[in-house]
Amino acid sequence: MAVKIEKAIVGYKVITAEEKANQEEAAQKAIEEQQDTLEKVHENLDRPELLLGSTYKVKTPMSEHALYITINDIVLNEGTEHEQRHPYEIFINSKNMEHFQWVLALTRVISAVFRKGGDAIFMVEELKAVFDPKGGYFKKGGKFMPSLVAEIGEAIESHMKMIGLIESDCLDAHQKKLIADKRKEYDERQKQTMAEEVAPASNEAKNDNSSSAFPADAQLCNKCNVKAAILMDGCYTCLNCGDSKCG
Repeated sequence: MAVKIEKAIVGYKVITAEEKANQEEAAQKAIEEQQDTLEKVHENLDRPELLLGSTYKVKTPMSEHALYITINDIVLNEGTEHEQRHPYEIFINSKNMEHFQWVLALTRVISAVFRKGGDAIFMVEELKAVFDPKGGYFKKGGKFMPSLVAEIGEAIESHMKMIGLIESDCLDAHQKKLIADKRKEYDERQKQTMAEEVAPASNEAKNDNSSSAFPADAQLCNKCNVKAAILMDGCYTCLNCGDSKCG
């Protein structure tokens, strides 16, 4: 990178490797000292009288009643540049009492992990990896959910993204363009195929009440678990996350 020098050079000094290492060590030490002074979540932290919270409604085909997941956050280093919300406790309520025992136990364990401090993000992946032996279900929009526990894990993940603990996995401009191009090409091929067909559409296609924004014949994507993978150019391309084996 070119730098324009506006003033006369009156002197210079070559920094040795040892001096550079000392500067880096001093900078790292300053960062560590600053981190030590920041307020953090730990098991001896007193619960404030007021906590900020968010409630998520979860409706699954496994129960006629919805689950209401409330996550309360504690605000750390309030009023400073290091202000951060951190999950402190979780409550799950429902009219359905069938799962009351294990749901209550799960909320207490998760709340204990939150209050223990440290990185609690690992718990999201652990919960989302739980599979129901009776089989999972598809959510509105075509996303596959392997279990009710995984649904709770996804709600916690959404909350952590909202408060900034987890970075949102947004698609970049290149991926969005790729998906838009693939969707356009796929729709054009489908229109051409339908125009060439003589037989009317099947009753199944007519009565398709799916609310998914993706094609009805899309396959389940192994990466994002959404029925959004379409066959293009000999391989499947996901219209939701952009995953493709075509490169």
